[in-house]
Amino acid sequence: MTDINTANKIFFEPTGMDRELITKQVTQSLEGADDGELFLEYRQSEGFSFDDGRLKSASFDTTQGFGLRAVSGEATGFAHASELSEEAIKRASGTVSAVTQGKSGVLALPPAGANRSLYTDENPLNEIPFDAKVKALADIDAYARARDSRVVQVSASLAGSWQAVEIIRSGGARSGDIRPLVRLNVSVVVEKNGRRETGSHGMGARTGYGFYLEEATWEGAVDEALRQALVNLDSVEAPAGEMPVVLGPGWPGIILHEAVGHGLEGDFNRKKTSVFSGLIGERVAAPGVTVVDDGTLPDRRGSLSVDDEGTATSCTTLIEDGILVGYMQDRQNARLMGVEPTGNGRRESFAHMPMPRMTNTYMLGGDRDPEEIVSSVKKGIYTRNFGGGQVDITSGKFVFSCTEAYLIEDGKLTAPVKGATLIGTGSEALKKVTAIGNDMALDTGVGTCGKAGQSVPVGVGQPTMLLEGLTVGGTAG
Repeated sequence: MTDINTANKIFFEPTGMDRELITKQVTQSLEGADDGELFLEYRQSEGFSFDDGRLKSASFDTTQGFGLRAVSGEATGFAHASELSEEAIKRASGTVSAVTQGKSGVLALPPAGANRSLYTDENPLNEIPFDAKVKALADIDAYARARDSRVVQVSASLAGSWQAVEIIRSGGARSGDIRPLVRLNVSVVVEKNGRRETGSHGMGARTGYGFYLEEATWEGAVDEALRQALVNLDSVEAPAGEMPVVLGPGWPGIILHEAVGHGLEGDFNRKKTSVFSGLIGERVAAPGVTVVDDGTLPDRRGSLSVDDEGTATSCTTLIEDGILVGYMQDRQNARLMGVEPTGNGRRESFAHMPMPRMTNTYMLGGDRDPEEIVSSVKKGIYTRNFGGGQVDITSGKFVFSCTEAYLIEDGKLTAPVKGATLIGTGSEALKKVTAIGNDMALDTGVGTCGKAGQSVPVGVGQPTMLLEGLTVGGTAG
């Protein structure tokens, strides 16, 4: 959270804007509205890409701007600009006020906000010199090539950003946040007898670069990417058909995020376009399945001290012991549905309107030993890593490609397989869960979620989980 003095130094003193005048303009803009706010943003970001033994690109960018929003019922007036000035905000006020003309709405109370900070407010871009970042990427490249003679290509990237936001409401209520974010990615290509395969690993958090540029950390990332590539080098064609599928812990929670999480966002359910619409209190998953969205985890990629409307994030239970108990809400959809916002109002930048979005979405662990779960399967598939996928929110149908998977034969992991895809329906898939491991893990901090053209950082997670009778699309003849 930012105090008013810090916010003034970032947004008002450099631009010459007067906070009192801006507050009056916001108050005037929201006359007759049900809700709304002025969202100010300042962001610095950088990225480095190292490929085939040389620095391929390096970038640095600074952006700033505002988004002014007035909400009346289901209608929204929104204007934004990259110019931070009293005149620009005044012009925007005339645009957004059109939605409230002739209306006599009662402004919703401002969000309570939060007296906490879940991450540092230090700027990671200033933490380590340029040369040190480039050297780390060069060291990653050299280390990967020295690890195995089969390595033919190495790509490594480093990215960081520092975002400051200030949210001003009618009457002067305010909240703000400073959000660092870093990410390291490594990709390795190996070759054997003319066959090439790829492995990759990434990690990140709302911290500085320090941990990720430690030798032991990036060596671990290279080792994991290389392990995946070598596994795929020996993979066989995947079988096809309906069979038991064991999902590993951590990143496989991306299926939960896509196939179930989006369907539990408030806007889809208010508009009744989600497969989960109107099912509060109904069983949508097997007993033992509990799913939460938690934006309060310290330093996690998907966490926020406050969301982009100023509401404190929370740990929201969505499915409890298989029963649907709640949705993720921003302020507008919560008000229209007669419930409380959950701190899930998120936007990509000042140029976008907030909407209900996930933060860190994961399934809680169970009581089964993961090895015991695998040993209970006579013939099936074990999946450890996923690539891309597609989901239809209305039907819940999904298709996901596996980037690392294995055959399960007589209770043991045997040959790695390639070309496996998982096909199903989110709500039906969760009803097929028959065993939940005691090894719940979150992903390593690489998730990015897209919705309505907006991308935001998120986290996912789950324990080892057995689903009976999931359809596997394979390549074996």
